[in-house]
Amino acid sequence: MVSGGTYGTEDIVHGAGYGKAILILLLTPLLWSLPTAFMIGELSSALPFEGGYYAWVRRAMGNFWGFQEAWLSLVASIFDMAIYPTLFVAYLTRMFPWFQENHRGVAVALGVVIVCAVLNIMGVKVVSTTSLWLFFALSAPFAAIFALAPFKIHALANAVTKPTTSNVDILGGLLICMWNYMGWDNASTIATEVERPQRTYPRAMLVAVAIVCITYVLPFAAMWITGLPASAWETGAWADVAQLMGGPVLRIALVAGGMMSGFGMFNALVMSYSRLPLAMAQDGMLPKIFGKLHPKSRAPWVAILALAIGWGLALNLGFERLVTLDIMIYGASLTLEFVALICLRIREPELKRPFRVPGGLFGAIAVGIPPVLLLGFAIIRSEHEVVLGMSSLLFGLIVIGAGVVAHLINHALKPAGWAAATPKPELAG
Repeated sequence: MVSGGTYGTEDIVHGAGYGKAILILLLTPLLWSLPTAFMIGELSSALPFEGGYYAWVRRAMGNFWGFQEAWLSLVASIFDMAIYPTLFVAYLTRMFPWFQENHRGVAVALGVVIVCAVLNIMGVKVVSTTSLWLFFALSAPFAAIFALAPFKIHALANAVTKPTTSNVDILGGLLICMWNYMGWDNASTIATEVERPQRTYPRAMLVAVAIVCITYVLPFAAMWITGLPASAWETGAWADVAQLMGGPVLRIALVAGGMMSGFGMFNALVMSYSRLPLAMAQDGMLPKIFGKLHPKSRAPWVAILALAIGWGLALNLGFERLVTLDIMIYGASLTLEFVALICLRIREPELKRPFRVPGGLFGAIAVGIPPVLLLGFAIIRSEHEVVLGMSSLLFGLIVIGAGVVAHLINHALKPAGWAAATPKPELAG
């Protein structure tokens, strides 16, 4: 749920150049991913509850902040989830430019949303199986590029590539890098559906950080030695690189991989995000209809359909704008999770924690400082993006503030909650 392979990373090189891009790709997991993975490891092992990060914040700071955590996560998901069908179309049009005309690309992206919603309603097992096979399929073209690079040293310095339209600078490249390394908390929402989560989550998080970093850095390092200009890169450019490295067969394989990456990531994340409305409905914080499960697959089908509508509405915003909004709003929810880590250390020191962020209370505080500081770059960048005639920063602040209004309305309609908290039913596993 974090990495869909190296697809979608091209603009990092365009904005920063090879050397700085690789440095960013190496430092970002240390300052952004690893602290988040440590935080997720402690909270998910101590509180492996349905709803994950929403449940942690609610337990640590009460219903209001739990609602805000869920609101921020779901709103961020609208922009985050729209990115993956956008990548699907970006790679599709590298092979079939016909889909760039009129609204054909948006129609294809909407088709991805619909198909993945149906797959998830069929049950978690379908999602897990397809995602596993997709991982191996989408990694193969980059392994081939890495293997071929030593035979192309300095051979692509004057290569002719498709003119780029990217205007991403180094700050934009950093945000795209942060997006490629985020999402560690998504797996926490299905903790009750994972075997031995107290042991599984911490180990999986730490190993995954290293694996994801390697899959990002090695292909770019390989292309650096070929001499291909950094200016040639933009979203979808890996298809052209594959053509230069291995001919039309490798190009087709990489385009297919890029499409599968967008599809597979979207498919897996539907499962994660749909558990938030479900958990809130079970806690009485949303109407009971959001807690309805499919009679056969046990998937939260009402929550999936409701979210799919929101995801579909954001499909035409563009890759860079979606990333900026996603990082900014997701960052606010991530900050609440780090605060929850500290609050639980203070309020529940005796809580059993099979995995613990080292360093005591100081360590719990310090681990959140680098990610929160990095989020400042998203705020700076958001001033240069425009959404609905306003800066992305203003738009994001309105969206974040709307969570407070939504909670007040929710509380006014049902002061005692929509229903008494119910036992958690068995979900698809």
